[in-house]
Order: sequence, then C-alpha cells, then structure tokens
Amino acid sequence: MPVIVFASPKGGVGKSTAAVLLGTQLAESGASVTMIDADPNKPVARWASRPGKPENLTLVDNVTEQTIIRAIDDAARKTAFVIVDLEGTASMMVVYAISRADLVIIPTSASLLDAVEAVSAVQLVQRQEEAFRIKIPSAVLFTKTSAAIRTRTLASIEAELDANDVPIFKSRIHDREAFRSLFSFGGTLSSLDPKQVRNIPAAVDDAQAFASEVVELLKSQRAAVAAVA
Repeated sequence: MPVIVFASPKGGVGKSTAAVLLGTQLAESGASVTMIDADPNKPVARWASRPGKPENLTLVDNVTEQTIIRAIDDAARKTAFVIVDLEGTASMMVVYAISRADLVIIPTSASLLDAVEAVSAVQLVQRQEEAFRIKIPSAVLFTKTSAAIRTRTLASIEAELDANDVPIFKSRIHDREAFRSLFSFGGTLSSLDPKQVRNIPAAVDDAQAFASEVVELLKSQRAAVAAVA
C-alpha cells in the first residue's frame, strides 16, 4: 500500500499539520490509514491523544532509527495508506523512511529561506534514488500561504522551482485557524465546532483538494510503473 513521507530539514513549515490533514481526509473517505510519528517532538501523537481521532486511523509513535523500516513495512501490509511524519533534520531515520516512500511531500512556506531548505530536501531524495537505485517521486507543498493573495515572493519561488524541474503541488495549505485548531481540540476538520473556529468550510476545501491531488499523483505513478512493466 502507498507510503507517503513528509520530510523537511526545517521545522515550523507545517509538516505535521499537512500530514494530519492528509491522514484525516483519507480516513474520512473510508480508507484505513496508519500514521507514523517519527518526529521527536511527537506533534501527531499529541493530536491523536485528543478526542475525535477516526477509528480507521492508527497511530504508531514508538519508532527508532533501527525500527522505522520495519514499522513502515508492517503498516503497509495492514492499511491502505501509510503516512510518515519525519523529524526536521537529515538523519539516518529520514534516509531509511524515504527509501520506502511511494511519494515524498516536502512542505515549505512562501519564504526564500524555507524554499532553499525545500530544495535541499529534494536533493536528499535524489541522493537516495541513486543510492538505492529506485525511483522516489517527490513534490513541494506550499503551506501557510494567503488564501486571498498570491505574493510576488511566492510567484518568484514557484517560477524558480519550475525552472529547475522541481514538482510542485497545485493545492496549497493556506494559513487558516481551523488547521491550527486541530492540534488544540483534536479530531478532524469536520468535527470542529463552527462556534469556536472560523471558516471551517474553506479549510475543508483546501484539505480535500490536497488529499485528492495526492491520490491522483499516486494513481498516475502506479499507471506509469504498470506501463513500463
């Protein structure tokens, strides 16, 4: 089953938020999901400890550099999707997880400094492709963007990445209160109280668009592999 890895050498770019959004959207669509929290700060585990986690979403957070590959392989045999939230550094655990990925998602904010770190993550994936002699698809996901305007900085970064053939998600994880609220209240976007959290429908639209794009990417990669075979 597909293994989706969230990787970024820089913290604070919305990596864990994007992972939780994807996991909950897939679970609410009826798929079985395992989320592996391999971040020492355990943000996904803290979210999962609050009420409202979907029953068909399993959390694994007791992984180490020695057990990460086994944990991913075990989860892939049991559930339809495996989502791995990695620590924000280039460690052996990160390398091992990427070697098992069907898709590596690299979140970055619309900041030039963060984009440079995202390119470093892309290069790390490319080195693992060479080392393991396998194809590991990856794409950059912009997070914390404005839903109202597309800044010149974002447009410039997108153009630079595109010029260097770095794949970019069309969908965005905008800067929304609802996304932050998941880690305060737990559960999913659909379980948030609109009396407490503003503009939930727009957040749901963003999350659904992101999840749909991930699924389509995985389908197209599977079709491409089948065509070559």
